[in-house]
Amino acid sequence: MPDKNPLVDTKIDVKIKLAALWTAVTLCYLYGDYFELYVPEKVSGLVSGENLLDTPVKLLSASVLLAIPAVMVVLSVFLQPGVNRWLNILTGLFFTAIMVSIAVTSLMPWRAFYVFLAVVESIITAIIVWTAWRWPRQNR
Repeated sequence: MPDKNPLVDTKIDVKIKLAALWTAVTLCYLYGDYFELYVPEKVSGLVSGENLLDTPVKLLSASVLLAIPAVMVVLSVFLQPGVNRWLNILTGLFFTAIMVSIAVTSLMPWRAFYVFLAVVESIITAIIVWTAWRWPRQNR
């Protein structure tokens, strides 16, 4: 039986869609790094300094890399469409490649959560590329 008062499906601006997708990616990154603390020997490696980010330069580089998706949330809302579109396409492709690489190199039992999140992140960043690629054009 049809609903007498169907709900309104509001059209969402492409900028808001992209910002929401980048927010989801950022949250997946945060959860992945948090859950990694539960991997055996991880915390002891953090305490002893024997880990992947064992120099100030590596730590700064990782910080810059992970700041990009968070900054893309804001840029996706405020940048003009032309620059916005290409920045989302290029950044989305870059992070898709990184996450596919992480998924492939993390195939081990204690990293199954990381592979799962990397696959989810890859799908989301691919959707970002697709959404930006299909950015609506104005009718003239």
